[in-house]
Amino acid sequence: MTTRHLVDPALLPLIDSFPPMVLSDQTLPLIRAALPAMVKAVPLPDLPVAVSDVMVAADGGQRSVRCMMLRPAAMAANAPAILHMHGGGHVLGMPEMNAGQLMQWADALGCLILSVDYRLAPETRFPGALEDCYAALGWLHDEADRLGIDRTRIAVSGESAGGALAAGLALYARDRGEFAICFQHLEQPRLDDRTATSADPNPYTGEFVWTRESSHYCWIAQLGKEPGGDGTSPYAAPSRATDLTRLSRAFIGVGTLDLFVDECLDYAHRLIRSGVPTELHVYPGCMHGFGMARESVPARRAQADNLAAFRSAFAL
Repeated sequence: MTTRHLVDPALLPLIDSFPPMVLSDQTLPLIRAALPAMVKAVPLPDLPVAVSDVMVAADGGQRSVRCMMLRPAAMAANAPAILHMHGGGHVLGMPEMNAGQLMQWADALGCLILSVDYRLAPETRFPGALEDCYAALGWLHDEADRLGIDRTRIAVSGESAGGALAAGLALYARDRGEFAICFQHLEQPRLDDRTATSADPNPYTGEFVWTRESSHYCWIAQLGKEPGGDGTSPYAAPSRATDLTRLSRAFIGVGTLDLFVDECLDYAHRLIRSGVPTELHVYPGCMHGFGMARESVPARRAQADNLAAFRSAFAL
């Protein structure tokens, strides 16, 4: 069975042009090697936003985490900030993949953005990436005065695996009680390892761009074990959390054809029942990664929703 007839027509060129991606130990190095050239080929918007690298100390100063920082020229004093985590199944990716979108956010919101070049699996398994992102969150808080940002208006954001990191970081920061987060912005987040091994998968999801097979491979790479079993940390798979109270307000956006739609709906439902102010957008006819079709109506609508949610969270 195919779900092509359910795809928004504006997104058909994307799925027709997207190369088949079968993740394995053999193909992963090849895909990683090709990614920088693909990213560099995408033109960046002409916006007054400075982009630079910063090194954030981690593990008590024993190592550093590279982050990409975006600062709009017109940023006011005491501005909000976004800590961003890129997607890629925890095995792929770099902050530069999202440079164009993040530049637009920084310019439109007048905020500072820090995107984390966290360590990837399988070389670094959980909780390595989460530790890198937590170090970056701590750096934003510690350096808030020097950076000119409001430490009470720091949001976390991510798409796909980055959304999992953002949601996991919100849980982790709540439980540790060191650094506050005002808002968790989750785009098509990968929240539940059990989706990859479900005996009753949704037959209308996961056909395009990001498949159940790819997700299964990435969970093994991240966790170092078969997904779906006992003992998975909620900081790795936030859907495993039994207590969602006292979390920052949340935004979740996902497409109806996305492999992760069911877990996103369930997580939003549980957040709401836990007293967490939650905004949920489900985009009809959209698969995972539909934002890559940047000029399509669904992608433009989603970006408008993203900016509106940030403006509300930051009280702009």
